Amino acid sequence: MDSLENHLLIAMPSLGDSFFNRTVTYICEHNEEGAMGLIINLPVNVTLNELLSQLDANKKSLPSLEQMVLSGGPVSPDRGFVLHSPQNSWRSSLALSDEIMITTSKDILMALGTELSPPDYLVTLGYAGWGPGQLEQEIQENSWLTTPADSEILFKTPIEKRWQKAAEKLGIDVAHLSSDVGHA
Repeated sequence: MDSLENHLLIAMPSLGDSFFNRTVTYICEHNEEGAMGLIINLPVNVTLNELLSQLDANKKSLPSLEQMVLSGGPVSPDRGFVLHSPQNSWRSSLALSDEIMITTSKDILMALGTELSPPDYLVTLGYAGWGPGQLEQEIQENSWLTTPADSEILFKTPIEKRWQKAAEKLGIDVAHLSSDVGHA
């Protein structure tokens, strides 16, 4: 089995699960026990300022924190994750690649928008998970396309364009994707 860690999963139009319709998922972990990833283009109706004020009523709203919080997936939607550019000053930080780290500690959330903040970041609530062999089966069923992760798509591309940009990395125009499933 080849690991899909540090790859993007691009949902095919034929994917039957409405939650994952037109999503792009960053795969954080993939091994014989299954896979875990964060959807990077499914905003929830909460800005980062609103989320932070719920965590700390004294946290001041900052213009730089008007970005939307994302639904990372349907599992544990009350658990937060921060994907960010490398910065080793946070508890529970884990390097996923040379360009991407993940942190689950509250201290990084409170530093966002300040001089201590990593330059690039996105915040998700929840995650997507697959059991052993489940993701491989879904890929075989043409539910997903895969491509190596790209920090430009993660951090610089507007949320609503990430699905299209990820597909373009593979040379695919999403306007030409069909919802019909088949094997050649």
